[in-house]
Amino acid sequence: MNLVENAKHLMVGTGAGWVLWLLIGLSVFSIAIILERAYVFWSRRDDLDSLRDALAKGLRSGGFDDARAAMKRSRHPGAAVVLRGMRRDAEETSPEEASEVMAAEVTVQKGLLESRLSFLGTLGSNAPFIGLFGTVIGILQSFDELGKAAKAAPGAATAAAASAAAPQAVMSSLAEALVATAVGIGVAIPAVFAFNTFQRQTKAALAGADVLSHELLAYLHSDKGVEKQEA
Repeated sequence: MNLVENAKHLMVGTGAGWVLWLLIGLSVFSIAIILERAYVFWSRRDDLDSLRDALAKGLRSGGFDDARAAMKRSRHPGAAVVLRGMRRDAEETSPEEASEVMAAEVTVQKGLLESRLSFLGTLGSNAPFIGLFGTVIGILQSFDELGKAAKAAPGAATAAAASAAAPQAVMSSLAEALVATAVGIGVAIPAVFAFNTFQRQTKAALAGADVLSHELLAYLHSDKGVEKQEA
């Protein structure tokens, strides 16, 4: 028995049921990740314009102390970035140092926001192929059964009856086999949609962090910021 025959007997023997169970398991895991990521983004949402105004007002009125108090009220990634830039007093912080530490914090926040998104992207790309693999196994099973039926029909009349029933049997088997492909596509669609949505929200959050960090750097470069550093 050659390698092809061994592979065929293995796939026909195991069937496509395990592929469907695998897709169901991946779907459950995908839904859990989607819900967890949705909560993470929902809990960190905030109005960027209000945050920007609060930061600028705090810096103007009380320097880093008021600005820190304003930013600590928000869980937006941008607030975490500027808080990192204000980890020390204004007179101890240079614009260059603040820029570096905020850039590092942006990387940290990006990692937190993108956590487990790679699974959704990978699942969205490959779930249809997993389903297609199950379909191929189902087709192999249907043709294997047809082959066995043909071998078991030596008489002419029986062979003719088997030939007449063959198209119906093939169509029925193909319909069952295509279920795996349909399930694979059904698993992929929400994963791809969620992946793209969360990626857009990540970009928006990091863009907001960039806006707030530039507000802080502008303050440090300003005359008021220089005076506080020299005081």
